[in-house]
Amino acid sequence: MNADGLQDTIVALLTGMRATLRTELTSVWLPLQLGIIAAAAIVALAIGATIRRRFDLVSATMGWPAYLRLAVRALIDNFGVLLMISLLGVIRAGIEAGVAHPRTYLIGVAINLATAWVVIAIIASLIRNSFVNRVVAVTAWTVAALSIVGLLDATIAALDARGVVIGGLRITPLLVLKTTALLLVALWAATGVANFLVRRVQEVPDLTPSVQTLIGNLIRIAVTTVAVVIVLNAVGIDLSLFAWFTGAIGVGLGFGLQKIVSNLVSGIILLADKSIKPGDVISVGDQIGWVTNMGARYTSVDTRDGREILVPNEEFVTQRVVNWSYSNDLLRIEVKFSATYGSDPRKTQAAAVAAALGVPQVLKEPAPACHLTAFGAIAVDYVLWFWIRRPAGDLVNVRSAVMLSLWDTFEREGVAMPKPGATRVILERAS
Repeated sequence: MNADGLQDTIVALLTGMRATLRTELTSVWLPLQLGIIAAAAIVALAIGATIRRRFDLVSATMGWPAYLRLAVRALIDNFGVLLMISLLGVIRAGIEAGVAHPRTYLIGVAINLATAWVVIAIIASLIRNSFVNRVVAVTAWTVAALSIVGLLDATIAALDARGVVIGGLRITPLLVLKTTALLLVALWAATGVANFLVRRVQEVPDLTPSVQTLIGNLIRIAVTTVAVVIVLNAVGIDLSLFAWFTGAIGVGLGFGLQKIVSNLVSGIILLADKSIKPGDVISVGDQIGWVTNMGARYTSVDTRDGREILVPNEEFVTQRVVNWSYSNDLLRIEVKFSATYGSDPRKTQAAAVAAALGVPQVLKEPAPACHLTAFGAIAVDYVLWFWIRRPAGDLVNVRSAVMLSLWDTFEREGVAMPKPGATRVILERAS
């Protein structure tokens, strides 16, 4: 449609609306219909509010499927609107039956708009994402309202009348609106499908966490890509028109996106070779932390002190990384302490081993060991080795528990430590 066609459409639309308004405004049926609609709305909404206050939705729907509960909640929330539709329908039927030449156009429009409102509200309630829910509800009801009042075709023609051509693709406001709305819905649906498939993959016990994460990322990329392609085809966009855009991306990769691509590829390599996987204990600089999440660009390392270190995946591939749990989940903690020369060395060693075994997290196999390492100027130096499984919590908790057990055991066994003493704790990887 050209500019002249758009102007003719708008003129015809305004002329028709002007004629309709002139006829309605000069008729007694206009205020009568408006009064009936307002009275029915007030009565129905008041009754609906009373019923909602007395109806315990949570107890009534306990144990129901989640989507059924959402639909019932939307139905109860719009009970007043349903009652208004019923009242207006009865009143309209009575008027048409008792009056020779009734004019109930506005009442019919109100009934249709309210019905569309309820249906769309129930359907949109199944969408848990609040933003997508609102977009779908507003878009659907706007289209329904325009269709009910007979303005949908004219609105579509007006939105499609003007546009710009870019690379052989004609972009109009109508195309932008359709593509945006469909993309939002498609991406929401793709996210739901991807999450469902990823949960199924995570429930497979034969897959390691790294393989589960790799498969999950590939599923999300594939489902999202398919959703976008379907939407573009649905709105009539020829994908071959994006050939120039693909070339631009290639040039961008060669100049400014090397690091992004490198991190993406490095993340796939890490997940494939299992050198680092979620749950591993690794050293990042002088920090020790747990791998909590492996994304497309970075890996999150939780240091258990309220901080998370986001390490680019490329660094794990190109630099040396200490993985404390690469081949097994055993960790050895080394505690150094001193005892006075007046304490029996063998008794001190036995007390230290007993103190370590008194902590639940310490493994009995491999067994703890205590060795005499040096004769100092004022005390004898010892080292206590003990093993733990890869902990879910902070290593400081285990270290503190063993040191407190050492203190209590030495007090009970009569082993004296020099004051002031020095105790160092060094974490070493299991051999």
